[in-house]
Amino acid sequence: QVQLVESGGGLVQAGDSLRLSCAASRRTFSSYVIGWFRQAPGKERDFVAAITWSGGNTFYADSVKGRFTTSKDNAKNTVYLQMNSLKSEDTATYYCASGPRMATWTGTYDYWGQGTQVTVSS
Repeated sequence: QVQLVESGGGLVQAGDSLRLSCAASRRTFSSYVIGWFRQAPGKERDFVAAITWSGGNTFYADSVKGRFTTSKDNAKNTVYLQMNSLKSEDTATYYCASGPRMATWTGTYDYWGQGTQVTVSS
């Protein structure tokens, strides 16, 4: 089992930056990828970005491409989501999740963190 803990959320203004962290209890073959998702009230949980522990391959949703960057620190078992040029529509609860392969579908991921709230005021 893999435990994930997100941190770094908060209230910021449009145009500001924020960095989220996702600390994993361990890395296994089944947790090859860490994905970032977000969910706004009344909406589905949407894919944001993903990164592989090995090689650091990344993939982004079109809505955040060029503004968000995900990175990793293998020594700390931690993945980051750097969010720049934040917009009001980025307001959501952000989750990290681990899974066996790169995918945008939530069902691919086995373990989820508790989420961290990001609120962007316009």
